[in-house]
Amino acid sequence: MCLRCVRQLAGSSRQAAKRIAQSPVKNFSTAAKRQHKVFPEPQQQPKQSYAQQARQWSSKQPAQKAAAQAAQYQHDDYETSRYPANLSPYGEYRAPLLLRPDNLFHSFSESPIPEIRRRAQFMRQNAYCPHKSHKPTRQAQSPRDSEARKKPEISKAPPAYVDFECPDCGVPVYCCEDHWADDYEAHIEICDTLKQINEDDHDLRSGRWFHEFEYPGPQIDEILVNMTNWDTFLYTRQFEAINEDRSMRQATRLLTYPATIGSVLHELSPYSVKRDGRLTFEGLKSLSALRYTLHPPRTGQGMDIAGLRLQSPPVRIFCLGARAESSLPRDVWMQLSYLFGRANIHLIFIGPESMANRDAEYPLPERTPENPFGAIVEDRISDKMKITTYVDYFHTLHEANLFYPYDPYFDCFMLFHPGLGHPASAHEWEETLPQLLSTKVPIICTGYTDWDMQRDWKWVMEKCAGEVDLLMEPGENRFRSLRWDLNDMDPMDISCGNWGVWAFRGKRYVLLPAEKEYY
Repeated sequence: MCLRCVRQLAGSSRQAAKRIAQSPVKNFSTAAKRQHKVFPEPQQQPKQSYAQQARQWSSKQPAQKAAAQAAQYQHDDYETSRYPANLSPYGEYRAPLLLRPDNLFHSFSESPIPEIRRRAQFMRQNAYCPHKSHKPTRQAQSPRDSEARKKPEISKAPPAYVDFECPDCGVPVYCCEDHWADDYEAHIEICDTLKQINEDDHDLRSGRWFHEFEYPGPQIDEILVNMTNWDTFLYTRQFEAINEDRSMRQATRLLTYPATIGSVLHELSPYSVKRDGRLTFEGLKSLSALRYTLHPPRTGQGMDIAGLRLQSPPVRIFCLGARAESSLPRDVWMQLSYLFGRANIHLIFIGPESMANRDAEYPLPERTPENPFGAIVEDRISDKMKITTYVDYFHTLHEANLFYPYDPYFDCFMLFHPGLGHPASAHEWEETLPQLLSTKVPIICTGYTDWDMQRDWKWVMEKCAGEVDLLMEPGENRFRSLRWDLNDMDPMDISCGNWGVWAFRGKRYVLLPAEKEYY
């Protein structure tokens, strides 16, 4: 009998015990059934040679592998169906699994994800074929731009939209199969990357549980953060182990924004004034002032009356031209606060697109005398971090002296992919750049690619020659996003978030006392 029956016998009357003992075997547990089952004695098998055993083992391998895979799928289906309303064993909601990890590659037009099919339709209506036989449709932005290959003497065919999907990457890249085959040598350079983008996009919408998006809490003082690279950072910050490259790419796509700021401002920054450290002496002066505030000494502060201490004002980080970074989950931005556990941080998003992908927060606050620019304030995220959003241009707020005064010990500007030298957006920064330089505080910039970063750097140096101090030389960002992104308007244009980083500020002049003249 099973343990349930034994307990019932121990606590019931004699008649109830007799009734349970005489109950049929089908009411007992599985273990009791196995006890009543009679197993036949094993039969003696004829002895086989080693060659016969090897052939028999090799013939069973495909069947055993298929059976194990089917059993795994059956177990996954059982796990996803045993809990109602897509609930995990712990009561957490989990979306239904749409794609398995071994079934992520699909062409854009035949994808099981409706959003990706709409994306393929958008590309067919807006992206032009990059083959060199077509006439150019715009000015080339870089030497690697597909439009740079189109020459007037050889490009005679009219422009055509992309329609043919490469069978290797699944992305619509050319107008027809003939152009794809003729230009295959140019396409093969990015075909593997496009396939990776395709699978990453499907993985993001597959409905699986993203354990890489579970973030750790505050950092204890006894454990220092190693900011050499992504691996050491995630390990010393006590993230859950990420053992797959695809999960690593998904995690770094979000963490690149706070990690980029922290890697420059932290006292254990990988950038230094040593050889190939990229940090200049002027940069060391500016960043040392911020690090003094971000890493304050212990003052014996406590929870009781005797532990009350004066606190310094929060460090203000102005994110100008904010777009995607303003809509990041607040748990992601809290990772920046955990890097500076004893400092207060005020994150300020400024830009006309700073409320993109934040539809749940509409309508915006009314502009009143107490809130003249309609700021959206989030002051309950943490006792160490506050986030404010302004849907306006910085030069408008600067001329109203809204943030005055600026202090190099408490203020810093962050420009994620600003496009300072881009022909379409350079005119928007011509009025803002002199105002940024007049504050004399550090300005950190990132770029999508090396060409994008170098173009912004050259534009600043030409526009403000002699009035700029370079704080950090342009170069690859150690905490760039490991996931590549595709430009839907140009399938040959691929980039990654925060690929490069550099920094500058308005030039500071040191006044020396005049030498005495003796007659």
